[in-house]
Amino acid sequence: MPSIRVLGHAFRAWRRNKRWAKHEPETPYLADLLNGSPVCLHVGASDGRHSYVMTQVAPKAQVHAFEPSAFTFEVLKICLAWHRIAGQVRPVHAAVADMPGELLLVTPKKTSGRMGRAYAYVATEPPTGQVRPDLEDAGLELQPTPVVTLDGYCERQGLGRVDFIRMDIEGAELKALKGAEHIIDRDRPHVLIEIHPVMLEARFGGSAEAVLEVFRSRGYRMFEVKGDRLEETTCVDPDLPWKDYFFVHPMRAGELPDGVFKARMAA
Repeated sequence: MPSIRVLGHAFRAWRRNKRWAKHEPETPYLADLLNGSPVCLHVGASDGRHSYVMTQVAPKAQVHAFEPSAFTFEVLKICLAWHRIAGQVRPVHAAVADMPGELLLVTPKKTSGRMGRAYAYVATEPPTGQVRPDLEDAGLELQPTPVVTLDGYCERQGLGRVDFIRMDIEGAELKALKGAEHIIDRDRPHVLIEIHPVMLEARFGGSAEAVLEVFRSRGYRMFEVKGDRLEETTCVDPDLPWKDYFFVHPMRAGELPDGVFKARMAA
């Protein structure tokens, strides 16, 4: 039986989704990327907000939702059931990186005393000093979590094609992409990824530039939402600690539904 705390979190998430409230500004653009019966990977699924949107804009979508937090994974499963999309979305209790195994999930405690579950990240050992360099905190919570690579997972599940990847994993994005090179080279999936320059450098030995190079070297085009417009760009915003970016490959342009991405890719 889920705890009252889990049920409370799930209810708030379910209600937000039904009202289409508090969604990221990139969310409406998923309708311009997905059609048909796409296979989607939702990495860092949290309460399943983006998984829900994927099933609404592409009702035949097959979504695999990866969430490392034991608490949030329970919230995710309940939300999927309440939204009646559990048959479309497969929840996976795991973090994603460049090697399978086990890591620690580090969850900061906010100065308010609440757990900052949205700011949790994976690590090989507990951090010393400040939990995250980009946040004030009042402590932390540690939890072992299983880890998979996207390439290994897709092979085991027999996924012969991946159409879309949504990734929000607090600085581990370069490691996750390294573990997905086969499906990226094979399928050229559309990608919506939140890039964390400070966390990449401070906790993962990477950089935002290295993340961009994963896509740039393969010929992807990069887009960001500015205000109420989708604009093409070639670099991350230096003034923000994190931001979402779309990557779309020209070889997939012809499959796009009519909309802003199709128009931009034709320009």
